[in-house]
Amino acid sequence: MTVKEALLYEKKEDKKVLCNLCNHHCLIPDGKFGICNVRQNIEGILYAHSYGNLISSNADPIEKKPIFHFLPGSTSYSIATTGCNFRCDFCQNWQISQKKEADKYGVGPFHASPEKVVENAKRYGCKSISYTYTEPTIFFEYAFEIAKLAKEEGLYNIFVTNGYMTKECLDMLAGILDAANVDLKSFSEDSYKKLCGGHLKPILDSIEYMKKLNIWVEVTTLVIPTLNDSEKELAQIASFLSGISKEIPWHISRFYPQHKMEDTPATPISTLKKAYKIGKDAGIYYVYLGNTPGEKENTVCYNCNEALIDRVGYFVKRNVIKEEKCPKCKSRIHGIWK
Repeated sequence: MTVKEALLYEKKEDKKVLCNLCNHHCLIPDGKFGICNVRQNIEGILYAHSYGNLISSNADPIEKKPIFHFLPGSTSYSIATTGCNFRCDFCQNWQISQKKEADKYGVGPFHASPEKVVENAKRYGCKSISYTYTEPTIFFEYAFEIAKLAKEEGLYNIFVTNGYMTKECLDMLAGILDAANVDLKSFSEDSYKKLCGGHLKPILDSIEYMKKLNIWVEVTTLVIPTLNDSEKELAQIASFLSGISKEIPWHISRFYPQHKMEDTPATPISTLKKAYKIGKDAGIYYVYLGNTPGEKENTVCYNCNEALIDRVGYFVKRNVIKEEKCPKCKSRIHGIWK
């Protein structure tokens, strides 16, 4: 397994190191790992075990991320390494996102250099590389090297992330990271601490800061019965997003029982439609329902309601957006279309 000295850390007394990659800010004693279980202090130097060690790679429709307003209909070469800085009870990729679980099930990595990843993306005809499936922040050194090479080869870079990275991390990605889908899992500090092992404010700060860095941002909220499905909390999320920018697409996704929440029922469609209305009432231009085939997954003009992009699952069936405008009323349709 390849290891590489980590970025964004400080050396402290007694061979301890302070990791500044994400907002856990782990103070790691010699020989120990951070919360992500892939960044290890060895003799006072922080190493990333995630570098070059892929756990998954696929050429996916970009809509699968989900990213709907960035090169719709294109494919994105999607990669991940093992590890995550959250412990979400409802994680759909827990077999690979949690290092201990991956080890238990014998899910091992395969090596691929940054050059090889970019080569594969081009070979499959992808227009972008997505750092996804697990948490891209924890394989930052690897993603950073790939992303720089990708830009040189005319490819775009996309993070699908929980948004828990530090501003220092985002500053390094400025001009290299083109788009991100951020999971805003709740608007409750208690829920974040209990179910994810993190805090709410850093995610809110990341969304706002990404917009300032001119990164195209879309947001996903997995709506889970009894956890974050109250009208009050959904309205808080919608108000927050609208307050930053009404052009941020909000993907409202249906929960299905999984991982440690197998006894929690699937989200009723009626709840998702309620959330959709809350989002539109808050002034968000683009609201979508996910994990609900045929329900509110098409793009329509926020001004005249003209149908612009028709989708079937993850695939674009029709796209009439030209020159970033609605062909009917000429309103600007926000996103990256070429």
